[in-house]
Amino acid sequence: MNDRIYLSLAHMGGREQEFIKEAFDTNWVVPLGPNVNAFEQALAEYVGEGRHVVALSAGTAAVHLGLLQLGVQPGDEVICQSFTFAASANPVTYLGGVPVFVDSEPDTWNMSPEFLEKAILDRKARTGKYPKAIIPVHLYGMPAKMDEICAIAAKYAIPVLEDAAEAIGSEYKGRKCGTFGEFGVLSFNGNKMITTSGGGALVCRTEEEAKRTVFYATQARENRPYYYHEHIGYNYRMSNICAGIGRGQMLVLQEHVERRRAIHSLYKELFGGMAGISVKSAPSADFDSNYWLTCIEVDPRVCGKSADDIRVYLESQNIESRLLWRPMHMQPVYASNPYYGQDVAETAFNRGLCLPSGSSLSDEQIRLVADRIKEFVTAD
Repeated sequence: MNDRIYLSLAHMGGREQEFIKEAFDTNWVVPLGPNVNAFEQALAEYVGEGRHVVALSAGTAAVHLGLLQLGVQPGDEVICQSFTFAASANPVTYLGGVPVFVDSEPDTWNMSPEFLEKAILDRKARTGKYPKAIIPVHLYGMPAKMDEICAIAAKYAIPVLEDAAEAIGSEYKGRKCGTFGEFGVLSFNGNKMITTSGGGALVCRTEEEAKRTVFYATQARENRPYYYHEHIGYNYRMSNICAGIGRGQMLVLQEHVERRRAIHSLYKELFGGMAGISVKSAPSADFDSNYWLTCIEVDPRVCGKSADDIRVYLESQNIESRLLWRPMHMQPVYASNPYYGQDVAETAFNRGLCLPSGSSLSDEQIRLVADRIKEFVTAD
């Protein structure tokens, strides 16, 4: 039996411990410090567009603080992509808002501009007001159709909170994901492109927004010589220890991006021409995905096996894979929320499978994964 092949493990670059040791040596073991500052600066330089970045405890915290600054209040509706992880929608509920879910388009599996506009107009007709914000997601690193989404958002004066949690390093028409909306969200969870063990960041357009984010992330303490609070705050700041890991990871971020793109290309080659299995890829050169996770679509009518059949078999071969995100409108907790669309997200969920894609995996391991799938699908 081969050694365990994981879906997406953290991949250290070598200097992470140096920055962590520096934090211990200088006793900066709190939620601020030189590593936090340097990590935020490196992120701002990487995403570009003059953005300011605030490091936080999680990507979910970044969504929450972005929505807070966009003024989401109890009863407000926020349009969310249905085909994504729950952390994109849950913060709407934290604030007492109502997620309104929109289906995907087939090219990228991301928010459908067509159904986005239909949702906006129908909610206005039903409630008398437009939704408070729009949260598109760059699923598995694939950029959404941001030109169309942002044009619709601007048409109705609705701000965009761009969930790029899976998409650091991805570009749409030469521009880094996370820089199209009023705010952008990044994640550094243990299985992401780079990690801080856990953590995230909010990408802000202005220095004032960044300062306001820090204010809310540090319990909304006012500038007085004693603890004084006029607003509800949160304990969302990233620690100097975790940021030390992030500083080291930034030194190898682009290498990790290029490796995952190479893994995706290899999977495309290995599954090329195979009936019933297709590798999900960018629809055009405008969409430069980081391919955080390479996904395949499995047509059981052709190959006689389902995506879940393949997942179970790979597990028996000591290979980790994962079914796609179950759409939010199919989740029991959101069963009564409005949904606009057809069955693009549902069909992808039923047919899709995420394959091992970690940047530390070798070509030999990728070939082994593909070989095992081929053997299982073609077996009598």
